[in-house]
Amino acid sequence: MSARDLASPPRPSSDDAPSVPPARGDAPGPPSGKGSAPATGGAGLRLDIQGLRAVAVSLVVVAHAGVSSLAGGFVGVDVFFVISGFLITSLMLREWKREGRISLARFYSRRAMRLLPASTLVVMATLAGSWLFLGPLRFADYAKDAIASAWYVVNFRLADSGTDYFNTDVPPSPFQHFWSLAVEEQFYLIWPVLLIVALKIFRRRSLLAIPLLALAVASFAVNLHLTETSPSWAYFGSQGRIWELAVGALLALVAHRLNDIPRPVAAVLSWAGLAAIAYAAVAFDDHTVFPGHNAVVPVLGAAAVLAGGAAGGRYGAGLVLSLRPAVWVGGVSYAWYLWHWPLIVIVPAAAGFGEHEGPLRLIAALCGLVLAWGTLHLIEDPMRFHRAFKAHAARGLSLGLGLSAVAAVAALVAVQFPPSLSSGGAQQNTKEAIAQAPDPQAALTRLLQHPADKMPSNLSPNVHDVAYKRTAVYNDDCALTMSDEKQTQPCLYGDKDGDRSVVLFGDSHVAQWFPAFDAIARKHHWKLYSFTKNACKVSQITIAYNNGPYSSCDDWREVTIDKIRAMEPELVVTSSSNSAKLWGEGDTATEWGKGQAETYRILQQGRTRVLTLLDNPWPKNNAVDCAVANPDDLGECANKLSESDKQPSVTQAIREAAAAEDVAVIDPSPWVCAPSGNCPVVVGNTLVYRDYGHLADAYVEALTPVVEQRLLRLFGADLSRTPGN
Repeated sequence: MSARDLASPPRPSSDDAPSVPPARGDAPGPPSGKGSAPATGGAGLRLDIQGLRAVAVSLVVVAHAGVSSLAGGFVGVDVFFVISGFLITSLMLREWKREGRISLARFYSRRAMRLLPASTLVVMATLAGSWLFLGPLRFADYAKDAIASAWYVVNFRLADSGTDYFNTDVPPSPFQHFWSLAVEEQFYLIWPVLLIVALKIFRRRSLLAIPLLALAVASFAVNLHLTETSPSWAYFGSQGRIWELAVGALLALVAHRLNDIPRPVAAVLSWAGLAAIAYAAVAFDDHTVFPGHNAVVPVLGAAAVLAGGAAGGRYGAGLVLSLRPAVWVGGVSYAWYLWHWPLIVIVPAAAGFGEHEGPLRLIAALCGLVLAWGTLHLIEDPMRFHRAFKAHAARGLSLGLGLSAVAAVAALVAVQFPPSLSSGGAQQNTKEAIAQAPDPQAALTRLLQHPADKMPSNLSPNVHDVAYKRTAVYNDDCALTMSDEKQTQPCLYGDKDGDRSVVLFGDSHVAQWFPAFDAIARKHHWKLYSFTKNACKVSQITIAYNNGPYSSCDDWREVTIDKIRAMEPELVVTSSSNSAKLWGEGDTATEWGKGQAETYRILQQGRTRVLTLLDNPWPKNNAVDCAVANPDDLGECANKLSESDKQPSVTQAIREAAAAEDVAVIDPSPWVCAPSGNCPVVVGNTLVYRDYGHLADAYVEALTPVVEQRLLRLFGADLSRTPGN
């Protein structure tokens, strides 16, 4: 399943009953469940909107449950945003027409009583499930997500964390589905006030669209920009999503004219809108650039269904959307949405299925319908329709704030009592065992041959620090992100007064070796420069990134190579992950090898020698998460050396390029895997990896004597030796 699918479940609309100006009266009435609402003197119940909710939430559920044929089901969020903007704006306009004013206190009280009783229940249940079944590694972060969800700012947390290159393989938070609720409520902090001001300024209803249209255009422009520059902010940030709610609101402004659409035109319009939504759900997937311009498809599709459904009659899409099962699912869609995502995340973990849960995700999500029905009838309706709150806005607001506070306090308390991690006995200290041995490599090999079966009781550092703490190159902003253009820091380490220079050059898979090289540089009085950019390869190739060329990498590589040549260091240590894909045509391994040789020819001139560290063996999944999930059977997480290379053909091409250009090569496999080919995730009392692919800082630090031994053998303590001579 794609990262987007896991991280972005949309939220059904949380508005009051879907009633708008009446549809034509020739359609069957609500008892039959097969048509639009009958005409009435006031607002008629739009059963087709309930059905549209059902379609959207069903698409979302099956997509998140892993049904690949509907991988684009994430577009349900766009559908729900349009529905919400349409219904809420219609509600406020009716209040203005009826009473001559819009009460903000009553508006926010209705929102609070509609949303918070059910959402607070789900937050508390999800917090408990996370504590019981998701382990201690990320519980503190989940608790923070719970707090952010309670106060409608979790989308900002998700957008910010989504910019972290090292979060790409982190399991999704069980609270991530609250992001769209946060976006919606942030819109409703602005729109009611804007509408009230507009109603007082403009006498003609058509002019009300001016401020809303301006808001929509600005938001759409931001959406296009962020989709190109910061995809996570484009997806989760409210600034690039407001236009979707605004489309629904704009439609509400002309709702009184929807009945004037000719019946055949309205019918075709509603079916075309439903077809657009279906197309997006089937055609889009995790490779689709989204939201961007692609979001227009489901947004306009939803708007077309809403517009055509008012006058489409018995031949419009309401023929299907108003069927009784669809209306029933639409009625529980908010609660089903709230429950389905925590169930998808937590139930497989509770059942011990890990990443091999298969259909269990779908079964768990469907079981959420039962919880949704119970929540609707036992929590939602009794609370929001209780006369003690309906007649007194202040009570509703107070209760809403209280519920949010209760959820936040519960999360704060839970953090003080994190779940424990079962473990085995104490293991040999990895760092000390290697440092004190006369032959560091031999000591390391012994540790690799006898790895711990259970999580050591003296694990050091703990799993949370392994996964989240970073070395100086990251804390000093010397490891550039994929969006950074140039380094602003000097990025000088080791002995800053040394007369010999070593350069680390490459992506995060050379930056991971910083703890060892920094210690060695300080010991031998070398300057150590760090020039690294996430996912940017040493080879003179253009790789694919975000469905396009990683052009900023090419620019950075060119500038950095010029800097290195001007410095004339004694040694340049290069390394890159070999997991990337080539942008454009050609065989990846062949082009990679040619580009690698070109970089070697440019760098290895004069006194400068080049050393290539091959990519480290990869674990078979996120090693830290696997170890936490299997503390009593760490062998379940171990990989085989024969299966640990992401692209063996690329590795071979790098070897051949190095041989052709007389560049020294070090294969780190013996530092990670035993001679038998077993690659454990815990060696001694230290985790080997910090995620899926990168070695843990503490483990690299423990390897310092082994790395030093090889470096001195190749280049000498003064870096003057030429390998092979």
